Amino acid sequence: MSKKSEELQAYLKEISLYDHVVELLYWDMETSVPKLGQAAHVEAMTKFSTDSFTMSTSEKMGALLDALAEPEEYEALDDMWKFIVTRMKRDYDKNKRIPVELYEAFTRERAESGNAWREAKNASDFAMFAPHLKKMIERTREITAYTDPGKEVYDALLDQYEEGMDSASIDKLFEELKAELVPLVDKILEAQSRREDAQEDALFRKTFDVNGQRAVQDMLLEYIGFRRDAGCVGETEHPFTLNFNSKDVRISNHYHEDEPISAMFSAIHEGGHGIFEQNVNPDYDNTAAGSCSYMGIHESQSRFYENILGRRRSFWTPIYDRLGELLPEFKEIPFDAFYRRINRVKNSLIRTEADEVTYCFHIILRYEMEKAIFRDHVAVEDLPALWNQKMQEYLHITPQNDAEGILQDMHWSDGSFGYFPSYLLGSIYDGMYLETVEEELGSVDRLLEEGRIGEITKWLNTHIHQYGSTRTPKEVLAAVCGREVSAKPLMRYFTEKYTEIYDL
Repeated sequence: MSKKSEELQAYLKEISLYDHVVELLYWDMETSVPKLGQAAHVEAMTKFSTDSFTMSTSEKMGALLDALAEPEEYEALDDMWKFIVTRMKRDYDKNKRIPVELYEAFTRERAESGNAWREAKNASDFAMFAPHLKKMIERTREITAYTDPGKEVYDALLDQYEEGMDSASIDKLFEELKAELVPLVDKILEAQSRREDAQEDALFRKTFDVNGQRAVQDMLLEYIGFRRDAGCVGETEHPFTLNFNSKDVRISNHYHEDEPISAMFSAIHEGGHGIFEQNVNPDYDNTAAGSCSYMGIHESQSRFYENILGRRRSFWTPIYDRLGELLPEFKEIPFDAFYRRINRVKNSLIRTEADEVTYCFHIILRYEMEKAIFRDHVAVEDLPALWNQKMQEYLHITPQNDAEGILQDMHWSDGSFGYFPSYLLGSIYDGMYLETVEEELGSVDRLLEEGRIGEITKWLNTHIHQYGSTRTPKEVLAAVCGREVSAKPLMRYFTEKYTEIYDL
């Protein structure tokens, strides 16, 4: 390693210490800090985040990257450091254009916006959050004008979360999916209405001990491969995953006494994110190669565990008795009834509790909302009405209040516009992964029935996780599946699975 690359490595380590503090403050704000302690955390987060930003856009950073980009220095680097220098040079050139005072203001306002969202959701009052949302939209436009001058704002935001994706590509994929999904869902819902069983529903109308739910969560996380020596679990309003590096990955969950299945699948979903982060090449820690910055790829892993694996009968076959031991109410619920429950298709209000099929409409709705915000310039005050209109269009139901409508998600509160399409992109990628896994490992159902889920996790570690951010989404799909992205494999999965379940 050359002297310049050693200098860069040391400088990145110094920056990572500031980032570590920022992540720790965020974790604390989302999981445990009392209401009156929020302001001090916002102040501290603003300071350390701004310090990190200042260092990452400093003249010293620019000089180091310029020196390492020189042909003689660059060619002497290994592949990892070539990626790091190239990626950091690109990001440096973008972020250097953002005025420090603008970044500082955005950091403070983003933290305040998150606090306002929690209060507004608890009060089911969009008006409490509207001024903060308006500020997040304005700041996002302002910052994007610096980072991507001349580029259409929403396409720039999409590319930020899923490199190489723009709205034209996403429109094509989503329309391809909708063409077959809408009639399939209509058939499923018709069959579901004939199958309604009040006696079976009553099996799930009970109070399920929260401590028992936590024990089930721990069992599920261990089963799918989330390592507790490199991870932990907290509690929050809206489950999320956060990582400091591959050795410290944190997930969170939320428990409902009357709906234990929600926490089970949140645990599997966030556990999928966590497994990804724990298995990135540790040499990449605290560099641009570490973690994974492509949110569609990331969501593909959480949703692969949650849906492709977790909603299969075979996933639960080896562990259903254990579920009953930890939550005794499930001893009275027949396995077949549980399987039908976790695959029940129903138009519902809450995205995170939606079945895997109608979930697609929740994401398409949010994607169209974001296009309305950034392209059609719909006023913030008009967004709840537009939300309700689209809920009727796609799911044929209307929220009765803001908490179960436009306030249900936290993402816009921190300026994460362009993130939502990643969820559905992840599911589309999953359809492709599933076909490849079965080509290489054989029947997924057989592996799961025999308790060999570890072999699937190892396959994902080897083919996807270890590479962190060093492969773009297109490169991942080319390397893993040998083809370009398509929604057809996902639709094949949906059609085959739900035709069998509902005798279509």
